[in-house]
Amino acid sequence: MTGQKLYIKNMVCSRCIMVVQQELDKLGLKTNSVTLGEAVLVKEPTAEEKKQLEAALVRLGFELFDNKKSRLIEKIKNTIISIVHHQNEEIKNNLSDILSKELHHDYNYLSNLFSEVEGTTIEKYFIAQKIEKVKELLVYDELSLSEIAYRMNYSSVAYLSNQFKKVTGLTPSFFKQIKADKRKPIDKV
Repeated sequence: MTGQKLYIKNMVCSRCIMVVQQELDKLGLKTNSVTLGEAVLVKEPTAEEKKQLEAALVRLGFELFDNKKSRLIEKIKNTIISIVHHQNEEIKNNLSDILSKELHHDYNYLSNLFSEVEGTTIEKYFIAQKIEKVKELLVYDELSLSEIAYRMNYSSVAYLSNQFKKVTGLTPSFFKQIKADKRKPIDKV
């Protein structure tokens, strides 16, 4: 059974999925599935139900959208977020290969579209996400900088430290000392 697909902007974590599912349940909209960036409803919502859902989602920091390019941009972001923040294995594959395979588009097309719409490159977005994950791992204080560099697929601690300083203006060790207030929510990166 295929349902009505809704595309939802700013869904970046499992809590987002849970919150969206709760809103859909409150409105009596039955779902086949809710995943990062989309919800599949059993049947198409009425205009009034869609309006209520839109209002509820906006209050929570989400947004419905239906533009094909916007959906693709959101899928690029969600794929990168998933790779960086939700996979416990080391990041070993080439990002361009992963995105091309996952999204069924040539990487050059994805890259040009992303740059045009977002005003930054996929690579810079990926690096920003990696640095946010590094910040998180530094705050947890469970891994050494060498272990973090290995997990995040940096060739060396020096390369990680240089990229970290370039993005944040701080060294990882100084960041670790001042910690908490320097992290951003994933969807604000």
